[in-house]
Amino acid sequence: MLPPPMPPSQPWVVTGATGRVGRMLMRAWRMHPPLGLHLIPQQRPPGDGSAALIWSPLADGPAPLVALAARVGGGGLGGMIVLSGVTPATPGALTDNVALATAMVSAAQAAGVPRLIVASTSAIYGAGRGVPIPEDAPPAPANPYGMAKLAAEQVYDAAVGRGLAVCQLRIGNVAGADVLLLNALRATAERPLQLDRFADGCGPRRSYIGPATLARVIARLANLPAAALPGHLNIGAPAPVTMESLARAAGVIWQDVPAPPTAHQNITLDCSRLSALYDFAADAADPVAMVAEWHRLKDPA
Repeated sequence: MLPPPMPPSQPWVVTGATGRVGRMLMRAWRMHPPLGLHLIPQQRPPGDGSAALIWSPLADGPAPLVALAARVGGGGLGGMIVLSGVTPATPGALTDNVALATAMVSAAQAAGVPRLIVASTSAIYGAGRGVPIPEDAPPAPANPYGMAKLAAEQVYDAAVGRGLAVCQLRIGNVAGADVLLLNALRATAERPLQLDRFADGCGPRRSYIGPATLARVIARLANLPAAALPGHLNIGAPAPVTMESLARAAGVIWQDVPAPPTAHQNITLDCSRLSALYDFAADAADPVAMVAEWHRLKDPA
């Protein structure tokens, strides 16, 4: 007996596909196209020909997305994976995150897009209290970036129930797009990377995820029924990692320095809700595996 035919792939737009994380995710999805999804990358004008959707949400309004939805026909667009945003490391005012969120909601509603999976950040929690932070912890951003992303989250929250389902991903650190590994590229014997050492003799612990694993997680979430997804979801491997283990796995030249009194040793996420939705590989929290994912997907030298 023949197996049942595969359902047609749903077209999903990926905004921010040319950003630091977006480039790694698009490479992962091109290497291993996710079943059930036809991913349509977006980039801002003028573009370089690599993206199927040239669109500046702030400058162009909804029209390009509406036109794309009409061109794909059938049931229209299945959803959007929203990676767009301003970080401290990218050009633009952090407050543009709120304007971007408003533009994304407006465009999705105009184009009849039913679902958004949005990249937010664990920075909305602040430093926490030294224990894994669950999604229902009250936000307490400690810097302007966290404040701006929390304000953007509130825009998406307000849109839920008005013909739009939204799952906001509170992402910890993505290996290769994080401060540690980016700074590690510049470390030398004369100027080694410095890592805090706390009173127990250990260094900082953080929630990380490899970029290839993140690509698979997002694809899995996009294929789940909208009703199965929470409004907010912590994103990280099942267990946190120490900074020194990542530095060691990356072959980084580093040295210990005494942690200042203001430093926080443990800023980690409770990712049990995610683990109920996605089956992680056994080595998903292994720093060596995370660094290998980064090396496979990073920009060519």
